[in-house]
Amino acid sequence: MRFLLSDDQMALQAAVRDYACERADAGARRSAFEGDSGFDAEFWRDLMALGAGGIAAPEAAGGLGAGVLELALAAEALGYAGAPGPFLGHVLAIQAISLCGSEAQKALWLPRLAAGEALGTVALAEAGERVRPDRWAAKLRKGALTTEKRDVLYPELADVTVVGVAGGFALVEKAAADQTFEPRDVADRTRRLSHVSYFATPAEPMPADADQADQVVDAALVLLAADAFGGAQRLLDMAVGYAKTREQFGGPIGRFQGLKHQLANLAVDIEPARGLWWYAAYAHDRGAPDRSRMAALAKAHLGDVFMQAARTAVEAHGGIGYTWEYDAQIWFKRAMFDFAYLGAPSRHRERAAQLAGW
Repeated sequence: MRFLLSDDQMALQAAVRDYACERADAGARRSAFEGDSGFDAEFWRDLMALGAGGIAAPEAAGGLGAGVLELALAAEALGYAGAPGPFLGHVLAIQAISLCGSEAQKALWLPRLAAGEALGTVALAEAGERVRPDRWAAKLRKGALTTEKRDVLYPELADVTVVGVAGGFALVEKAAADQTFEPRDVADRTRRLSHVSYFATPAEPMPADADQADQVVDAALVLLAADAFGGAQRLLDMAVGYAKTREQFGGPIGRFQGLKHQLANLAVDIEPARGLWWYAAYAHDRGAPDRSRMAALAKAHLGDVFMQAARTAVEAHGGIGYTWEYDAQIWFKRAMFDFAYLGAPSRHRERAAQLAGW
């Protein structure tokens, strides 16, 4: 039995990682982080040209026809690079339309989204940390939507937003009237959020049921876990590299036993977590009975691991670790996003326990 990735999967991840690291390290990450919009148009255009947007889009729509595992491999690579932009919301919109959209909606949007000619996002969370479909209060009445959605990724830029409503989803186009955006002053400036209010906004119903909508939310949790793993690995690599080159008392600080143990413990925490999100993605693609539980556990555990990696890496870097000029703080803030977005680890552990019948 083969437990490793296929050659094609490893090649896909390497292509995304090489591109994202080269461009992000060359300035795209800082440009977006310090800019007003958090969006680097050139970086995004070339990422879409690479095919990252269409990884899980159907082949008939110009995509690769792959699954959430392949999407998560790309998410890990982007997390490692600290890559800015709307990747998470965009690919989730493709997932939602592929799974829940009508034939007309698929024909209209999937080819454009897969090619990067249009930008998509999803609006899931509501007040009171309602992020699961069985708790959504928003309702579509006579083709109009009146509700508020919280923490939506790049809704101002999106050509189409997949909005979670009671029983499934609805589509809202960029040109639809009566929607307002309230940008949030978030710590992670590589990914920007806004609250969105809809006031009898024209929207299209999507023929989805609650189980299909649940699958989209679970996919989001897996992608966040993969991003967190990539970010944690990058912080560990940064800390180890710094420990090898920073000298104190006549030698590199990496020779001090206290720091050695700290970084070794972190490596032992990070690497085994790879299998957790790999299996969560695999279970999602195969429709395994434990897919929702594993998505919740992956999101919870990797959120904690990433935060611990951020704390340890900043401490290992000493006085420069937390400064604006040094990039460790970018991944620290990205860890805060992955920890909190769509619910903190404690909430997902509670859901995992409920799904296990504890």
